[in-house]
Amino acid sequence: MGTIIGIIFGVVVLGVMISGFWFFSIYNTLVGLRNAMKNAWANIDVQLKRRHDLIPNIVETVKGYAAHERQTLEAVIQARNIAVGARGKGINEQLKAETGLSGALARLFAVAEQYPNLKANENFIALHHELASTEDKISFSRQFYNDTVLQYNNAIQMFPSNIVAKAFHFIAGVFFGVEDKNERDVPQVKF
Repeated sequence: MGTIIGIIFGVVVLGVMISGFWFFSIYNTLVGLRNAMKNAWANIDVQLKRRHDLIPNIVETVKGYAAHERQTLEAVIQARNIAVGARGKGINEQLKAETGLSGALARLFAVAEQYPNLKANENFIALHHELASTEDKISFSRQFYNDTVLQYNNAIQMFPSNIVAKAFHFIAGVFFGVEDKNERDVPQVKF
């Protein structure tokens, strides 16, 4: 009789230990994924800061050639200021501001195309290449961030890890998407 109680007690203890390891393993996985998501967003944030720092130089260079394009230049400056002001106000607010800045930059470079002397200016060319490189880095960072958010969201929504996620209030991540309908449209190419 004592051995049966010992075996039952051993099975119960073993079950509790396995459950505890399972619980801690899932919890640690969720924390790791959440931190990876935050890190991915921080990488985007670094590139956005770099972008924000380049914009005043580009605007000043364009000003010298396209002084009568004041409205476009002011729109870029305003969009940049909104984007800089959105830093730290949450991902949704920052995403909205960055989408507006992307549109303003696209309009600025469309204006720059009308000025052959500006397009030949070494300073403008260097700044344009630097910004293009930064935009590429932002694009890659956005993709990595979205992949990380997908992994994290899957982990907090799928069984059995969703039980632990709900118990500890893990909140779904926000994807970095295109908000502006015009950015979704296929560009028209005309010769």
